[in-house]
Amino acid sequence: MSSLNLDDFTDLIERPDGGVRRDAEARRERQVVPPGSLGRFDDLGEWLAAAQSAVPVRPVERPRVVLFAGDHGIAGLDVSARAAGSAVELVREVLDGGRPVSVLARRLGVPVRVVDMALDCDPGELPEDVVRHRVRRGSGRIDIEDALTQEEAEAAFRAGMAVADEEADSGTDVVVLGDVSVGGTTAAGVLVAALCGTDASVVTGRGGLAIDDLAWMRKCAAIRDALRRARPVLGDQLRLLAAVGGADLTAMTGFLLQSAVRKMPVVLDGVVTAACALVAQRVAFRAPDWWLASHASGEPGQAKALDRMALEPLLSHGVRVGEGTGGLLALPLVQAAAALSAELPERE
Repeated sequence: MSSLNLDDFTDLIERPDGGVRRDAEARRERQVVPPGSLGRFDDLGEWLAAAQSAVPVRPVERPRVVLFAGDHGIAGLDVSARAAGSAVELVREVLDGGRPVSVLARRLGVPVRVVDMALDCDPGELPEDVVRHRVRRGSGRIDIEDALTQEEAEAAFRAGMAVADEEADSGTDVVVLGDVSVGGTTAAGVLVAALCGTDASVVTGRGGLAIDDLAWMRKCAAIRDALRRARPVLGDQLRLLAAVGGADLTAMTGFLLQSAVRKMPVVLDGVVTAACALVAQRVAFRAPDWWLASHASGEPGQAKALDRMALEPLLSHGVRVGEGTGGLLALPLVQAAAALSAELPERE
């Protein structure tokens, strides 16, 4: 794409190979364990076969966690249990190995990549590879102003596309997508409410670090006010992301769409990734066929978005911490499905 025209994604994104999926289903019927007896593992194996265009399925050997990071100005209204502008602390903990996603990634042998899009800190505080795609320092306060200018939104979207290309070119076979943000669930709630045509209270959750009732009411009011600003630009997804999204959410949307173009499966994490996926679905209706919902976090906005996209979560453990943790918990199930599909013998 020489110029950023989101309509191009409709033509560029194809569905996973239906013929290969039928071949995988036929092979499954010949295996020693009766079809259907492995429940969703049958569906997962067939989905992977279609995504890889391969029967039998190749093992998932080069997964990667990709986390987009940013601070949101709306956090200044005390809608989060964390202080506004403190996402950099979470990023440092991820990089130092002290967050849940870091522990799981070490255990599973999965590399973690953090991409700073709008952290409210000096770029010199973080490694160059983390900050090289940064668009701005913090996103705007979406209840009264745009999160991004149109130029910043396009830059963030292109950055997400570039990261997807980098992962696909490096041989990554499955991406676990997540966010590291403060205020991100508020922006996500606005996007879900706008695209699903619901009231703010329907999508307002408690966040990863649970907030009290007063903070919930402030968050609900912030989503309501931002929703008024979102509705006039619903027909233009890039303008919507600029108005009420933020650099990290805009980059994730670009990442999801370009991953589908590159035929690279993505495991979605929590409400923030679900909101970005919902925006991406509005851009290209075939794109969700390349995504897997990892878990139900208990966030009402996530449930609303996944229902709209007809994506059924693999797990339901109430994990709300974000940062790709729920997605990484689901990864062994994806790898197990690939192994079962490929290695179960066929009947004589």
